[in-house]
Amino acid sequence: QTPGPQAVWPAGSMVWGVAEAAWLQRAVEQGSSRAVSSLLLQTSFECETSSPSPAPLLCNKGEYRDGVCFCPEEWTGQHCETANFCEDSTYVVNSSKKFTFTRIVVDRFGYSAEKCENNTVNAGTPKASRKCIKIGRTPTLDDVTFVNCSINLKTLMDELRTADNVSSIANNTQILTSVPEKLTTENISTAADIAGQILKNDSQEATATMAAVATVSQLLDARVSEFNFADENLTNTTANLTRTLENFSLNGSAVQPNIAVQHISFKTNSTKAWFSAKTVSGSLLSENINVSEKVPDIKDASNSEVQILINITKNDSPSGNESIGFVLYQNDKFFQSESYKTHFNHTKQIISGHVANATVNDVQIVFNPKFNKSEILLHDYACVFWDYNANDWDTKGCTKEGNKSELRCRCNHATSFAVLMSFKINYKYAKPLEIVSNIGTGVSIVGLVITILFQILTRKTRKFSVTWMLVNLCTSMLIFNIIFISGIDNPNAKNNVAVSTTNTLLDSDRVDPPENASCTAVAVLLHYFLLATFMWTAVNSAHLYLLLLKTLRPIPGHFTLFMSIIGWGVPAVVVAITLGATYRKGKQLNYRQEEFCWLAVLDDKGEVSIKKPMIGAFLLVVAVILLFNIIIFVKITVLVMWKENTNLTSNKKKSFTTKIFGTLSVAVVLGITWILGYMMLINQEETNFVFSILFCIFNATQGLQICILYTFRSPIFKKKVTELFSFVSLPDIPIYLHSKSYYLLKFRSKKNTYENFKPSETFSEETSFSSNDQTSTKN
Repeated sequence: QTPGPQAVWPAGSMVWGVAEAAWLQRAVEQGSSRAVSSLLLQTSFECETSSPSPAPLLCNKGEYRDGVCFCPEEWTGQHCETANFCEDSTYVVNSSKKFTFTRIVVDRFGYSAEKCENNTVNAGTPKASRKCIKIGRTPTLDDVTFVNCSINLKTLMDELRTADNVSSIANNTQILTSVPEKLTTENISTAADIAGQILKNDSQEATATMAAVATVSQLLDARVSEFNFADENLTNTTANLTRTLENFSLNGSAVQPNIAVQHISFKTNSTKAWFSAKTVSGSLLSENINVSEKVPDIKDASNSEVQILINITKNDSPSGNESIGFVLYQNDKFFQSESYKTHFNHTKQIISGHVANATVNDVQIVFNPKFNKSEILLHDYACVFWDYNANDWDTKGCTKEGNKSELRCRCNHATSFAVLMSFKINYKYAKPLEIVSNIGTGVSIVGLVITILFQILTRKTRKFSVTWMLVNLCTSMLIFNIIFISGIDNPNAKNNVAVSTTNTLLDSDRVDPPENASCTAVAVLLHYFLLATFMWTAVNSAHLYLLLLKTLRPIPGHFTLFMSIIGWGVPAVVVAITLGATYRKGKQLNYRQEEFCWLAVLDDKGEVSIKKPMIGAFLLVVAVILLFNIIIFVKITVLVMWKENTNLTSNKKKSFTTKIFGTLSVAVVLGITWILGYMMLINQEETNFVFSILFCIFNATQGLQICILYTFRSPIFKKKVTELFSFVSLPDIPIYLHSKSYYLLKFRSKKNTYENFKPSETFSEETSFSSNDQTSTKN
């Protein structure tokens, strides 16, 4: 039984709180023995040393990482034990009219489930909103505000010029922009203009300015396409809005999900101002925004996403009101650049520093951006500021001092800062060949060399066409395997370029890998010789068809020459057309992959594309060849291999083993096992894994299979091996079977009554091509 708090904690030490006791009880109920043991170990250590206790490892609603509880936005506190939200609520106007609200995070606005009717201007827009505020330490719901479903943003803009009820206009604008996906470029421009006009007037009441800041935050959630194709009006409006926010930040403060505004009024001896922020679930929270004038230097960047430290010299101003304002934007939608193009979906935070009645000496900024490192890797970055004259980013007066893990900038002026980053795709480069592929391919190379030499040296024992077909097939397969095992890995996998020390303006967030001509050449050669291998399997299919199924007809004249042109020429044409259609200088990935030196199959979004050469220039071609080979294979198997000839005596009939080996011999030489490669396309994890293993085993060892079936099992090869071993003196090895002794490797004289060992007659290349194939006639 777990001891209670009094049993663990001595008198005079820190007293356990209710929350801690609840954590322990919950952990016991959930069986979290490891967490409980860790907690008890800490508390026992507290008993012995009487030193402050480290924080318990249990986080109420958060995630424990590196000794810290990371809380979701609905919870705060060291252990995420404090609620930071207002519960679901219902606001009743009368018996027939009520508004329901879901949970609202502190300092945020929530919107009613009730929407404007379809026959109104603002159909689908919430009818009401309310804010969750914190009174003391208690989250409390604020008053409900309502929207006029028949009014639009343009009307509100007109009213703002004459009306005195600015709060009502601000609230209506905020509610009308609460559905970001419905906002158009015109809506964004009008709402930004309204928010800017409200924030310009410092005398406005707090509810109006807060609603205006909430509107700005919602505009930053609008579709990026509405900003990408913005007209000059929206560009000028957003520029005016960001400048207004800079001025507002000198005296005002507000935090909404996509924007944080803070200010510092300097004391007599202060010359530095520091700001830091981090997001929770992609949103900003007041608890995670920090400002101070007592921080001498930038802190550890791992605990924040952005920090800025401004060092100033105070001016001799009569007012003596020196202040610094900070504005943090969660994305760059208000800062649309013409020179910097984006391709990846990553956020770029913008931090603005604005100084009043002081001179800026030095500005240090540190960014710790969040992006999916499993998909993209940081290549380089540039420290920039927003030039309002050019409406674009610039690097003047800024230098960079960081690396890939910490993006540090230093500037000599204060304005809106950012880091422009360039990324490279995190290609999953193929590891050096795995053991199975390495051994299988290596053994296949040896087997193919043996087969080629054997076929050439014994060519007089069979038709010339038979030898020629098999030698060409093995040659193309041999060259493919040699290139594969020596050049398939991309040398770019070893490149790890450091961040440049020069602060140069970037033109894109995407950097293509360095062009590697050798890898492209390997891909071309692999493409050609693998297609040639398949083409020669098709040629062998046609040859077997003529030999075994059309035995009464002679092979056409110039057959060997014609088949050679097809076997080597057709793949060359396919590769040439593919290369000419896809390859461009600097765009080598249109033809090949980056992960390894082979044909491209995925587009920029990581999806299989029929426009890539892997589909049309390989898989489709191979599928046609395999279909042809399968048809011939089935015919040969049914009509020749497994067909029973009733005219033969029983002792001349082919054995079951002979049929099996005959079938395998034809299947291997026709490349039938490549069907497994197409089975790998099945989108089912377990099935895909099984076919992947089988495909790797059968095709990595295809050369070895050919060597075993067409060389090692050949009677000629066996005879040569027997003659070779006859020169070696070996002791007799008797094997007793049914009272008869068979001597292996050494034959006895005829006068002995013992029977000599004789290799069983099995299917070989000679028996597979019918009796016509046994003549030495050359075609």
